[in-house]
Amino acid sequence: METKVLNIKGEEVGKCELPEQIFGVTPKAGVLHEATTIYLSNQRGGNAHTKNRGEVSGGGAKPWKQKGTGRARQGSNRSPIWRKGGVAFGPRNTVNWYRDLPRRKGKNALAQALSVRAADQSLRVVEALKFDGAKTAQVAKFLTAIKADNKSLIVAEQHDENLKRASRNIPGLQIRLASHLNAYEVLACRNLIITKGAIEKLAPKWS
Repeated sequence: METKVLNIKGEEVGKCELPEQIFGVTPKAGVLHEATTIYLSNQRGGNAHTKNRGEVSGGGAKPWKQKGTGRARQGSNRSPIWRKGGVAFGPRNTVNWYRDLPRRKGKNALAQALSVRAADQSLRVVEALKFDGAKTAQVAKFLTAIKADNKSLIVAEQHDENLKRASRNIPGLQIRLASHLNAYEVLACRNLIITKGAIEKLAPKWS
């Protein structure tokens, strides 16, 4: 598999061979679905928390006597059926949403996601991403030059502070290192922008 290589001006400067085991894999919906749902599940923080009847303050005394009033018997005014009472079956922050994905399956899902991007012509391979300074206008001009919108994912081989600072004011644009790439983020973007160095860094994982 071969694709053209662009510079930051959007000009073709050469060709690049895409590894078949990474960008030429037949995608399977079941594998991609499992990888994305596990990734999203692992992002859940479980911050929502409600108090049950035992955690709400008050309610120590019986509201009224058991018999003789004509009203229904009540043992506490912090029962879930009372106003300001506890919540029955509400969300609790004790739930652990983490699910484990086998490393081999995650690697396979990533290769399938990259193959999807290569097949639908949304993959852009760039020679390098080196900008003078950290100006957002430079990155915006670069995206326009390679015909990519803001909802793109840039995959670099190493951390670049200028690229990070220049990109953070563009809504929807994500930057990831090749070593931290996952199938969900590849599928969620409209355009995948990857450097030649990042491809070389990914290749040993499948060798």
